[in-house]
Amino acid sequence: MAGSFTRLISGRNTAVLLASLGTGSMAVGYLMTENGSVSADSKKKLYPPSSDFPDLRKHNNCMASALTPAIYAKLRDQLTPNNWTLDQCIQTGVDNPGHPFIKTVGCVAGDEESYEVFADLFDPIIKDRHNGYDPKTMIHPTDLDSSKLTNGVFDEHYVLSSRVRTGRSIRGLSLPPACSRAERREVERVTVTALAGLKGDLAGHYYSLGDMTDKEQQQLIDDHFLFDKPVSPLLTSAFMARDWPDARGIWHNNEKTFLIWINEEDHTRVISMEKGGNMKRVFERFCRGLKQVEQLIQERGWEFMWNKHLGYVLTCPSNLGTGLRAGVHVRLPKLSQDPRFSKILDNLRLQKRGTGGVDTAATGDTFDISNLDRLGKSEVELVQLVVDGVNYLIECEKKLEKNQDIKIPAPISMFKNWWSYRSRMQRRSS
Repeated sequence: MAGSFTRLISGRNTAVLLASLGTGSMAVGYLMTENGSVSADSKKKLYPPSSDFPDLRKHNNCMASALTPAIYAKLRDQLTPNNWTLDQCIQTGVDNPGHPFIKTVGCVAGDEESYEVFADLFDPIIKDRHNGYDPKTMIHPTDLDSSKLTNGVFDEHYVLSSRVRTGRSIRGLSLPPACSRAERREVERVTVTALAGLKGDLAGHYYSLGDMTDKEQQQLIDDHFLFDKPVSPLLTSAFMARDWPDARGIWHNNEKTFLIWINEEDHTRVISMEKGGNMKRVFERFCRGLKQVEQLIQERGWEFMWNKHLGYVLTCPSNLGTGLRAGVHVRLPKLSQDPRFSKILDNLRLQKRGTGGVDTAATGDTFDISNLDRLGKSEVELVQLVVDGVNYLIECEKKLEKNQDIKIPAPISMFKNWWSYRSRMQRRSS
């Protein structure tokens, strides 16, 4: 018995729970590993899931609404193939109870498999965030045919700039919250190598955040291209800032209208943008560039994360599907003061932000207006939604300038009924 005990405690990385009975009580203790620590797995087993359940009573995010003690108990000890846990998924939502301007999601994925292993949590979050989209039964459409877009040139007296962005993740590599240094560097290597194959108006240059000169850095700041180390607690609590700026960088074409961020919140962020109101041209370049980038990635033996229910898989559940945000900076001095403004945006499935981004309030009369949805509609449908919606906002602004009345539009139908709804609205306004 003594010999067996000696062999047990002399083993490397051994942690066992000992129980010795005496005088009617149980004494509980841990055997330590060789370096004096307790294995994480054994430590977790000491406490029931109920003891670990986070206090979410004052929280207002999608994760807090979806996570129940039963779901937590079922998933707490589960691991993805890359050893990503439920607690790592939800840490950002636990640390950040709410957001002053936008209801946040409150969780992130560490890898593609997170959405499957932790589906009991992610599925209701997706359904909540994406207006009822059911990832178990619904199929996400993809359509990058820019020729289908109509009325895509805005009145530039109101629209100052136009932009379309999305994200793409490289299959087989962990997402930014969970990736190792080696995986992050592999994302950079694969992407930069592929981007070197872009030709014509898409040809450009890569700038590594860690290697760029002061002059290059200042130019990127002046161009409003540079992304800096994350300071938002939403991102730092999700482990986004590790090893900064290792393997992060910015690529843009020579005309500075097609841009790709590498290893920020996602493996890649693909952006097409320009000053003025020509959303049709911005979207055409976006679709063409995105197709070429994917082809170049595939030629090198890689592919993007995608499945028929979730579309393109990204770090935050809010960006699943298309990952697309089509937006404009638009001046609306009259409409923004009208009490019906927020309701009009809600019914058009649009959101407003400050021109400084997600964490900023609007200042003055200029707003960043973009699509609220990402999943359940194709890329063309979402950009068309923004085009139609912004044109409606501009129409309202012009009416208010003339002291004419405006109306709140009927709520936009979701998913399969979208195109028939749009046709009815067009017939009604003609």
